[in-house]
Amino acid sequence: MIKILFVCHGNICRSTMAEFIMKDIVRKQHLEDYFHIESSATHTDEIWNGQGSPVYPPARAKLREYGIGTPDNELGVSAKRARLTSRADYDKFDFIIGMDSANIRDLKRLFSGDPENKVYKMLEFTDRSGDVADPWYTGNFDDTWRDCSDGCHGLFREILMTPEYAKILGDSAYADDSEGSTYDEERDLGLIHDDFPRG
Repeated sequence: MIKILFVCHGNICRSTMAEFIMKDIVRKQHLEDYFHIESSATHTDEIWNGQGSPVYPPARAKLREYGIGTPDNELGVSAKRARLTSRADYDKFDFIIGMDSANIRDLKRLFSGDPENKVYKMLEFTDRSGDVADPWYTGNFDDTWRDCSDGCHGLFREILMTPEYAKILGDSAYADDSEGSTYDEERDLGLIHDDFPRG
């Protein structure tokens, strides 16, 4: 199981968009059973009396625009509530992806550093540097979609290129039969060719 946590300030816009974009990517590759994907906040701004806020409506609308959070591809969008990142998350997840430099500072403070090199900034997985655009301030959900989509697809490529994870995913292309494991062409997951669907 490959475990990914996306993190932003409030967990209602950027990190939730990244969570569901990534879930959509792995669903399209029929790899849901091999991934556990969540998102969380570095601050409690959107958590009241222990209850987190739902996905911010414009973020949810942008996801729906790309077929995510719809009745036939709901992926848990309607049930998602903001939650606070905990120290225990460091041991639970393989990748902890902050959306901007402030998130990274908060995460490393919470985790007392990053001894196992699990903490990354989202755009590290793209061909550009910087922070994921924060639509809470800009109102521009198109830029946030682009940053999150590019980052998630880049992360997925990184996972495919990492031998320990590629082996986990590659094994899923084999089907058990009465004579043992045989390769199933119908389940060829494209681990050699970088042709997975883009958001």
